[in-house]
Amino acid sequence: MSRVCELTGKGVQTGNNVSHANNKTKRRFLPNLCSVTLISDVLGQRFSLRVSAAALRTVEHRGGLDAFLLKASENELSMRARLLRRQIAKKTAEAA
Repeated sequence: MSRVCELTGKGVQTGNNVSHANNKTKRRFLPNLCSVTLISDVLGQRFSLRVSAAALRTVEHRGGLDAFLLKASENELSMRARLLRRQIAKKTAEAA
């Protein structure tokens, strides 16, 4: 299982541990991933996702999963999130 946020695509970054003696060793900065279940109001379904804590805060700030996905651009989202976005957009277009 890859360490990548399913909504934002935030992943692992690399860098250096730098000691007091200025010795540098490689290290990895891992994203803070949480397994959450988010509800889509438009589709009426629950989706289990691995999402970073920052993305979860953004979802809540924008007003839920549907609003987050519709406001986000396609190239920012993962493949699964793009599929959800298309389904939500299609369903809202039918309702309008």
